[in-house]
Amino acid sequence: MSELATAGRPRRVLMVTGAYYPEISSSGVQCRDMARLLAGRAEVHVLTTAADPRLPRHDSVDGVPVTRIRVDVRSAVSKVRAFRRMFLDLFRMVRCCDLVHLHGYSSKNVLVTAMAKLFHKPIVLSLHTAGFDEPESIERQGRLALWAFMSADLYLSVSRGLVDSYLAYGMAPERVLEVPNGIDLVRFAPAGRTARSALRHRLGLPDGRPLVVFVGFFSSDKQPRVLFDAWLQLYRQSRIETTLVFVGATKSSYFEVDDQIVEGMRDAAAAAGVQDRLLFTGATHNVEDYFRAADLFVLPSKREGLPVALLEAMACGLPCIASRLRGSTETIIQDHVNGLLVAPGDAVALAEAMASVLNNARLANTLSVAARATVVRRFANADIADRWLDAYDLVAGFHSRA
Repeated sequence: MSELATAGRPRRVLMVTGAYYPEISSSGVQCRDMARLLAGRAEVHVLTTAADPRLPRHDSVDGVPVTRIRVDVRSAVSKVRAFRRMFLDLFRMVRCCDLVHLHGYSSKNVLVTAMAKLFHKPIVLSLHTAGFDEPESIERQGRLALWAFMSADLYLSVSRGLVDSYLAYGMAPERVLEVPNGIDLVRFAPAGRTARSALRHRLGLPDGRPLVVFVGFFSSDKQPRVLFDAWLQLYRQSRIETTLVFVGATKSSYFEVDDQIVEGMRDAAAAAGVQDRLLFTGATHNVEDYFRAADLFVLPSKREGLPVALLEAMACGLPCIASRLRGSTETIIQDHVNGLLVAPGDAVALAEAMASVLNNARLANTLSVAARATVVRRFANADIADRWLDAYDLVAGFHSRA
């Protein structure tokens, strides 16, 4: 029996994240779902940074203890204070855990890794974000950053693309597992026509025309402006009238969010006389309501790990159009089978794809049914939670043999 397997007691896992409920991030959503599903099989304690000063430092979410470290990334003083607080929290918490599960790479990984090494605790590192959680990108941040990244005992990659990046760097194949994001199939489920109409009424959305929805940060990588341009072209050339709903933070201290994107869209919509059909909801915890109220979901990103919003939309039975991204969306969508794929940044091709779905009820229904079936078969969150637990057992075995 490994040194981490304690008879009669679940493994104690310190889960370290960049954001956690009620703050919104895709990895934070995953951590919350998994922590809830692992109850009784693992004792999870979450340590997270937080941008909102109103949130309690010590909290319980779904019965899971959460410790927050307030940090304003725009303030050097705040970052120094956060470092000190994290050092003290880690010194107290790492000693009492069986393993540390880090989510994504950021500057805090150096301190977390050093503390885990000090107390001889194994480290699981989840790779979430293409372009950020990749060894070549981290190498550019310096030797200390690369040391922290390379020091994990086991890597969980949400996508094939991130696995390929890991292997291309020459890292050990036996230390990486592809474990995708998991989706709550009860929360994210299709709505019938009556339920969809009721949702639109409750959300204040128009019910007389098709509704196209986008979910995500307003960042250059998510490319919401490409969708907006395609939507305008759809109206001007095909005369297809739709409502375009953007769900997600339009302003934030988070470095990726660009608040100028929204202003440009509003100005262009007003110039075209369609400002009444362009809606921005801001961040919301009830994103499933917008999926279930919509007719079409579009993901125009140029970079993704494994996009949670796409999987959630598919689980809700929405016809989906996504950018064709190698190792990411290509591993989820089979073109014209369970969704449509277009070249990233091509607003003309995106407008044509949108028209093909909105003008063809049979195609829309085929994609809808197949999309839901794909998520049920491959991305059910209960199955993913089992794979996280298997990973914890595996890393315990690695560590006991070290």
